[in-house]
Amino acid sequence: MSKAEKTRQFIVEKTAPIFNTKGFAGTSLSDMTTATGLTKGSIYGNFASKDEVALASFDYNLRKLRGYIQGEEDKATTIKDKLKVRTRVFSDEQLTAYPVGGCPLLNTATEADDTHPDLRKRVVDALESWKEKTMEMIAQGISNKEIAAGTNVEQVTLTLMSMIEGAIMISRTTGKKHYGRSVMEVAQQYIDSL
Repeated sequence: MSKAEKTRQFIVEKTAPIFNTKGFAGTSLSDMTTATGLTKGSIYGNFASKDEVALASFDYNLRKLRGYIQGEEDKATTIKDKLKVRTRVFSDEQLTAYPVGGCPLLNTATEADDTHPDLRKRVVDALESWKEKTMEMIAQGISNKEIAAGTNVEQVTLTLMSMIEGAIMISRTTGKKHYGRSVMEVAQQYIDSL
């Protein structure tokens, strides 16, 4: 890795938690220079704009989230257990594996839906990827008779995604983890009923 690549990586690693916590609009150049210890010139010598840093930071946070989820799914032995991985986000040990600030999909989607087309596209792509992967798991579960034949794969997938992201949003907004846990318990029961 070249010195320039290392510097870019350093900037992203240091600013990703800020973008995921404060959002694009809330993250200032001062936040970025404080987090990195670099000057404005150093940051913009490695990235063309704040937008470019934000996109790279989103990608970093998403990779961290996906890596954690994939690792947990790899440990699961059944399709239903794999589907439940995302419903276990509220235990303290699980939260430490997540990017600082929580779910980058939820955090970025709510801010970028009407204001930042490039970030919005990243979120849409990530949601579509999650949807496709979940649909494949459910189809595999139907194929191996772990999930009932005739299950509406897309409907179940979208319902699970909505329950999971909704639980995270309600819990984080209210500051009441038990709200999220309650919804996640219902999501787990829903998975068991498939």
